[in-house]
Amino acid sequence: MTRTLYLAEQLMACASVTPEDAGCQDIIAARLSPLGFVCETIESGPEDFRVRNLWAIRKAPSGATPPKLLVFAGHTDVVPTGPLAQWSSDPFTPTHRDGKLYGRGASDMKTSLAAFVVATEEFIAAQPDARLSIGFLLTSDEEGPANDGTVVVCNTLRERGEQMDFCIVGEPTSVQHTGDMIKNGRRGTMSGKLTVKGIQGHIAYPHMARNPIHQVSPALAELITIEWDKGNAFFPPTSWQISNIHGGTGASNVIPGTVVIDFNFRFSTESAPESLQQRLQAVLDRHGLEYDLSWTIGGLPFLTTPGTLVNAVREAIQDETGLQTELSTSGGTSDGRFIAQVCPQVIELGPPNATIHKIDEHVEVSEIEPLKNIYRRVLEKLSA
Repeated sequence: MTRTLYLAEQLMACASVTPEDAGCQDIIAARLSPLGFVCETIESGPEDFRVRNLWAIRKAPSGATPPKLLVFAGHTDVVPTGPLAQWSSDPFTPTHRDGKLYGRGASDMKTSLAAFVVATEEFIAAQPDARLSIGFLLTSDEEGPANDGTVVVCNTLRERGEQMDFCIVGEPTSVQHTGDMIKNGRRGTMSGKLTVKGIQGHIAYPHMARNPIHQVSPALAELITIEWDKGNAFFPPTSWQISNIHGGTGASNVIPGTVVIDFNFRFSTESAPESLQQRLQAVLDRHGLEYDLSWTIGGLPFLTTPGTLVNAVREAIQDETGLQTELSTSGGTSDGRFIAQVCPQVIELGPPNATIHKIDEHVEVSEIEPLKNIYRRVLEKLSA
């Protein structure tokens, strides 16, 4: 058993369902402290949803120019297991079958955390005086609301005037083999709740009522056809999707007084939240609707164009695996959206993601050491 696999199994044995950390960060801090890391626990959230965050930093020796800071970021929390009876083995007892490591968090993302730590140990052992500062930013609130996790640490660092230069988030980004895809950005997400007001009445007397479902339908038809932007070389066009429509009393002979529509924008760097809001509201106003509308911005888009970090990661993957990695901004949101507000270069790199959040989540054991070696090679390249 390699040191990376051993640590991955240690972390997977912790039942750290959001917002619980269940001891993961203590295990990691115990590995980092002897290397010279200063480890700080930052807790946040109400008593019934207490979130634990770890900020650990090892500063390189100062010189003529300040050393750059590379941060490894990730989450120790995992999603719920789902029905235990459907698992082939206990989700919090790491289990090997047919060359695969099974358990909740195997792919998302305790293998990445273990690889971060062991890569750092190996790098420091070989180059104790390297001109590269290293940080770890870990949270137990990524799979949940994400209100008291990485965003809190990033705000704290901003208030202190601490600046990251590079960040690798350990999200499972690969498809077939470790390193075949990395995320160099993510789309933004913005949700809206639209309440269109009508007049409730008897369905046999429509002239004495005003049906909000009928009224809003032409506006929805128009919104569906709008091209919000064309995207760019890194992002697909912005999309607008309805997720829920609620209207009616449940009776078949009553015209409803309101209809509530939930929708979401996934938007690229070509569009700003304010412009999307204004364009949508202009459609509603043009159709003469009486409505209330509330917005929730879940995260802004971010993009790291090829440069120092992307090039180092690409080269590390090529050197370790022979793969030419694909840059992608696909998928949902991640904590990279918060980190990008305080760090100019952010990428995501982790193991294959085919089983994340699923029953019998697993990772191929053969993918673990290459991931660790890629992280170590990135450290070497950025310190050169």
